[in-house]
Amino acid sequence: MKAEEILREMFSWAPGEYAKTCDTLKAGDPSREVTKAAVCCFAAPKIIREAAAWGAQLLITHEPLYYNHWDDPADPHALTPAAQAKKALLEQTGLTVYRYHDHPHNAPVDMICQGELAALGLPGRLEHLEYFGTNCYHLDAPITPRELAAHIEKALGIAHVRICGTLDEPCTRVTTAFGTPGGVFEELSGPAEIVLTGEACEWQLGEYARDASELGMKKALLILGHCGSEREGMRCVAERMKQALPQIETRYFESEEVYHYPEQA
Repeated sequence: MKAEEILREMFSWAPGEYAKTCDTLKAGDPSREVTKAAVCCFAAPKIIREAAAWGAQLLITHEPLYYNHWDDPADPHALTPAAQAKKALLEQTGLTVYRYHDHPHNAPVDMICQGELAALGLPGRLEHLEYFGTNCYHLDAPITPRELAAHIEKALGIAHVRICGTLDEPCTRVTTAFGTPGGVFEELSGPAEIVLTGEACEWQLGEYARDASELGMKKALLILGHCGSEREGMRCVAERMKQALPQIETRYFESEEVYHYPEQA
């Protein structure tokens, strides 16, 4: 099966009009025959080397290769030494690379959110919101932001979850803004009690959560880190590929958190 045929099947899981999408070929030959497909959240050099050593012909990544959203080869970010060295590494491996970002978020049930919530294992009801990549999860049982942060660290294997705002008030309305989508400020300043996100503008979002909490409002922002907030979603994508494309050997490659901490060995 050709790489472009695999992606055509995966794009069909989220049909719709895409006037512009970042889900395009990033490297290699789209007509290459594929027997092994690697899936990841971030295609770091370590992942590229591991996928090639495994024998993959196709690598599917959620996030950009070259530090700009569209992976535009003329963008200054794509002309930096690290970007050029990464491009040379990909050419050396011969991997065909596609990005799979907009479609999983636009699926009837956001596949990234679905994977993260499945890994969390907290019973509740999911509600789609108007902002791309942002959903509301109504928990069946109340939980405090401090308790939820501890649960997330354990369930998702995240080293540190940062909490802004409310700490110990029981909450049930959680907005999931995994990665860095829009709508976070609107949810914080609106109906959300807890917002989960990957990255945040601290002077805006963090300070809003703190101010709101100190002014008597139940508001908490939990910052998970970008990778930790989306990698379980890409693991979900890999599992769906195994079911829909059993003729292709598919393997998820773990994208580690970008941060190191002093207490780590």
